[in-house]
Parts: sequence; structure tokens; C-alpha cells
Amino acid sequence: MDGGSLRKLGNAGLGDKRYGYRMRDFTQPNRSAAVSANAMAATSHPLATLAALDILRAGGNAVDAAIATVAVLCVTEPHMTGIGGDCFALYSKNGAAPLALNGSGRAPAKATVDWYRGQGIAAIGPTTPHAVTVPGAVDAWCRLHADHGSKDLDELFRPAIKLAEEGHALTPRVAADFDHSYPKQANDADIARVFAPGRRAIGLGEKLHQPALANTFRRIARAGRAGFYEGEVATEIVAKLNRLGGLHTLDDFAAQRCEYVTPVTAAYRGHDVYECPPNGQGLAALMMLRTLEGYDVKSLSDADRIHLLAEATKAAYRERDAYFADPKFAPVDIARYLSDDYAAGVRKRIRLDLVSEAVDWDEIEHKDTVYFCIVDRDGNSISFINSLFQDFGSGILVPGCGVLLHNRGISFHIDEHHPNRIEPGKRPMHTIIPGMLAKDGKTVMPFGVMGGQYQAVGHAHLLMQMLDMGLDPQAANESPRSFAFDGLLALESTISEAVARDLAKRGHRVGWAGALGGCQAIWIDRAKGCLIGGSDPRKDGCALGY
Repeated sequence: MDGGSLRKLGNAGLGDKRYGYRMRDFTQPNRSAAVSANAMAATSHPLATLAALDILRAGGNAVDAAIATVAVLCVTEPHMTGIGGDCFALYSKNGAAPLALNGSGRAPAKATVDWYRGQGIAAIGPTTPHAVTVPGAVDAWCRLHADHGSKDLDELFRPAIKLAEEGHALTPRVAADFDHSYPKQANDADIARVFAPGRRAIGLGEKLHQPALANTFRRIARAGRAGFYEGEVATEIVAKLNRLGGLHTLDDFAAQRCEYVTPVTAAYRGHDVYECPPNGQGLAALMMLRTLEGYDVKSLSDADRIHLLAEATKAAYRERDAYFADPKFAPVDIARYLSDDYAAGVRKRIRLDLVSEAVDWDEIEHKDTVYFCIVDRDGNSISFINSLFQDFGSGILVPGCGVLLHNRGISFHIDEHHPNRIEPGKRPMHTIIPGMLAKDGKTVMPFGVMGGQYQAVGHAHLLMQMLDMGLDPQAANESPRSFAFDGLLALESTISEAVARDLAKRGHRVGWAGALGGCQAIWIDRAKGCLIGGSDPRKDGCALGY
């Protein structure tokens, strides 16, 4: 499962005594980990990494660089993220325990189960206005900036504005995703004019222009959150949603507020893992790690490790799907799920030679998100995730302001008995989760894995590869992945046929997957005074530092 990588984490942090980590085999087509002495950014797009580095070199801190980065990603990966989406962040100041910021949006005040039932709506459609909760990202960016930033928004948005206005050339993964998502682009005249102007998806190396979005960034730079949630932009968004049958009002937009929340945390292999609490699924990642903690993972075979992760996944996701919701509406028993007794009970039901019952899944799959992390020269670090949910979100683009709206509301149930039922002002269950790792009370790694339902599994898998198998962040990123979901154990093609046959004999329904997830991570080696970063080869991005 470690892909035969030669790069190892040693006892003294990241590596052996001579190099910091064992040198990779340079004859193999792997990527070296990024190493720097001062600051680093790891993102899924090279233009975003460059924007972050420019801000860091100019004296900006991690939050400044994060805001510049997410703005650029909203322009360069618009199918994955945008100012019409939601976000979550973990921020550690000078290595201290992280703050968690919930930037997820809320359902309109008129949204009730009874209203949807009265309209004959049994489930919220992904391309309908009902899938659009009030976007929470911009409010969260502005809050982070006001509390922890040091540079003006005008400077931070300048790279994104330039790229949106002058255009930028599509990179390979983005172009492939655009092509795959063309049916949604062609579904609405407004979105087609921007993303499929020639009645086809924009291709590799071709330029994407978004001048209306550039103007909206300028409004936010001048007026802060009011530039999005009040005035012309909010009026245009609400008007389009209302024309399509949405329940949104200007009051809903004006009322949107992010909030700082207490992270949830659990120990794994002598480290502390921090996640945002529900309404996100970070708790599921911790539940899996608590299960895995009871096994000698390194001594297991590749097939054993994949099987064990699959069984831990199913156990955690059963609870996630049944009980995780906005805790202000449906409290989640976090202490119980992270207790020794609960983890022991899960392990008691796991057999290494036999598959457990599959988890039935009746939700809509979603996988489109951007994740990045940054560490600045003062040791501040941020783990940040921003999403439109599905590819191109709801497919609803507001032409006057260039805002593409997410469809996070499809996570709501039209069922009065479900904890995640739709209610006025409620936030839906989210899959997007940033992570943070600490050791002896100090942050040692911001990390995250984009990829919808896979994300909680991705967090557990990454930490297994690093803390159990001894890989550095880049090697851990390159390790083959698997995902037990909806009755299928999906394997990436880098996993051998022999392992696949072994898993099938245990009762798994095995299938081959495309690329699973997209990860970024930066290891902070305080003893050596360096940063070691990894960026997922499944995306176009990179980790760079100075």
C-alpha cells in the first residue's frame, strides 16, 4: 500500500540523521518533496502556489497568503471552488492549538420540510435553486482577514483579479475536468457563455476569461463582506434564484455569519489530530484513526491494510450518515464516538479475513473541492478548504457578477425525522474538512485531502502512510489509495492484481477507480528549522517554499 516508496520518516522527526529523510530512487518517476527554510505553500494549482509565495515573500502572513490563494483558485479551478461556495479552516498561530472556523452557509429562512413536501419535492435536485444555501465563503474570508490578516484585501485579491480579467490557460487536470463536466456547462445559457463559449468545453492551454468575477472581487476588496452579502451582488444573486423558484431573500444573505468553533481532536501514534467538528465529517476521520490505533498497521500486508481501512470506514460512515448534522439543531455525541470503549467495540466487530456488511448509501455523491495549506516565516500555519460541492456546483451562474453558486443543500433530507433534515437557518452536513497534526503541544503539519465522500478516509490514509509506514508528505501523497463506499471497494490502478484478488476472496466487491482525492501537506520540522511539503500528483499543483 506504500507503493514501494523509499522515502522514510525517521525517529527524529522527518527522517534519518544525515538527510532529514531517506533519498528517493531518482530513476523512478516520483516527485521530490519540497523543502524550504522560511515559508511554504502547497496548493492544487501552480498559479495559486505562486500567488501564495508572492504574498509570503512580500511580508504577508499565512492568513494573507491563504486569502490570495483561495481567490486565485476560485478563478483557476472554478469547477471546484468559488466565491459562491463554502469553506472551513484551521489556523494555528505560532504552533499553538488551532482555531477552527466554520464558513458553511445556511438554508433560507423559508426552507422547511413542510414547504418542500407541499411542492411535491422528495429530494433536493443538484441543479435547482433549492440546492443553494447562502454561500459562506466570502464572510469567512473577511472574518479571517479582519482577525488575523495584515495586508489590504485589494493587494490580496490582485492576482485573482488579473487572472480573471486577462484570462489564464487551462492546465491538464482542469481541462480534463471541464471536458467531463461539459453537460452541466451546456445546461444553462449563462454558464455556457463563460465556460463553453464555442458549444464545447474550454480545452488544455486555452484561455478562460471571467471579467464579471473580477469586478465582484473588486467590490469585496472595497467594501468587505458587504460587497457580497449586500448591495448589487446580493440583489443579482437573489433575483436569479427567485426567478428559478428559490426561497432566498436579501435578509438571508445579510444574516450569513461564519463562527469560530472548538476543534475535535484525538490521539494517533503519539500525535494529536485536529479536525473541525460537525456539521463537517472530520469526526469520522478521527473515529477511523481511533479504530486503527489498536492495530500494528506497519506489520500488516498491503491487502490487510486496505481491508482494515475499509472496515474502519464503513463503521464510521454508518454513524456519520445517520447522526452527523448541524449541532445547533441536532447535537452529536462527540465524546462517545471518540471514547476507548467505542473504538474497542468497533475493533471487536472487525475480522481481517472477512468483509463486514456494506453500508447502503442513498445520498448524492460529491467530490469537487480545493484544499491548500500554508506555513509562514513566523510559524503560523493554516489548513484551508473551499468548495462548490459538485462539479460547477449547482450550475447556476449569475451573469452580472460572475458568481457560480454551489449546491451544498443537496445534503439536506426532506424527512422530518432525520437529524440532517432541512430547516430555516440550518447548515447541511459537509464533507469538506481541513486537518492539523500536532506533537507535544506544537503544530507539526497542516494537511487535507479533497475528494467529497473520500475526504475522511483520505485523512486517515495519509496519517497511516506517514505515522505508521514512515513516508514523507510527498511519498504519502503518491501512495495508492482505496475507498470502501456504497458496497464497492474502489482501488486505484497502482494497487496490484494480486492484492485485488486477495481482497475479493475476503468478500469485497472490488472495482478499479480513477484518481481518488487530492492532498496537500506541509511538515514542520522545528528541530532542523525546515519545512517539507507534498502536493498530490493527481492534481496540477505543487508545493513550493523559500
